[in-house]
Amino acid sequence: MSKLPSFKPREIEKLLRKNGFVTLRQVGSHLHLYNQDLKLRVTVPMHNKDLKRKTLVSILRQAKIKL
Repeated sequence: MSKLPSFKPREIEKLLRKNGFVTLRQVGSHLHLYNQDLKLRVTVPMHNKDLKRKTLVSILRQAKIKL
């Protein structure tokens, strides 16, 4: 696995929005984003700390964004 920098949840949300995702809903501290064109739903944990590397890779894989 390549080295990935650490990201805050808000930075991931911004990246997903640039790729066509919109807010579907938020349940507690988990934000659900949806892309109408690709018919994809992605969940981002909106905690105040950096996302773990495995969580980041999983989110990007679900969103079909290459590393």
